[in-house]
Amino acid sequence: MAAGGERIVLLACGSFNPPTVMHLRMFELARDYFRANKPGIPVLGGILSPTHDCYKSKKPSLISSTHRLAMSKAAVKGSDWITVSDWETRQTDWTRTRKVMEEYSEMLNSSSKPEWAPSAVNSPGTNHLKLLCGADLLESFSTPGLWLEEDIHNIVQTHGIVVITREGSNPQQYVENSSLLREMSDNIHIITDWVLNDVSSTKIRSAVSRGDSIKYLVPDPVIQYVHHNQLYID
Repeated sequence: MAAGGERIVLLACGSFNPPTVMHLRMFELARDYFRANKPGIPVLGGILSPTHDCYKSKKPSLISSTHRLAMSKAAVKGSDWITVSDWETRQTDWTRTRKVMEEYSEMLNSSSKPEWAPSAVNSPGTNHLKLLCGADLLESFSTPGLWLEEDIHNIVQTHGIVVITREGSNPQQYVENSSLLREMSDNIHIITDWVLNDVSSTKIRSAVSRGDSIKYLVPDPVIQYVHHNQLYID
């Protein structure tokens, strides 16, 4: 790659309540995809961005961002390219994903990078932020009242979206059936996860509440944090 060239930074927004191995696995799948399909545009970093506590009005199971941030930071300790941002949690209210991406893009391309920025983005070049998500988020675009159409257009057209398939989902067909997304399909990168895994934060919380083991489903430091703080116990 020539010095000063374009580079990709992946952003995953969500509750991370708690973060699981699949949240981290999405980043690895995406980096492999771009390495194979866009070899001249490297993936320099990944960012986990836990949502604001005010999102609890939509997700009653949401616990404090203090815990979710700590667990997310514990989860990425073993990674040299994935970081955790507290920007969303420090705002006065929940921030729409479009606004998050606009703010992050500006910060990652400013002369003074935020402390949570992946270290590789400090070298000269344009950092192109892309939204990393599962197929369920993509399909939520059609949920009435959940997304503004102009926000969807901005996220996909200006930034781009990287979608990891899940068992039972068909994001390719979903894009094809959407007139809005079909015209922006070049900016929608769909990645097939050939190692199917149905791990979810919801199932992890249920397992903890039952007293079941969650080892190998979430990173060990997260397990330690959950048990130490007695989280998700009814």
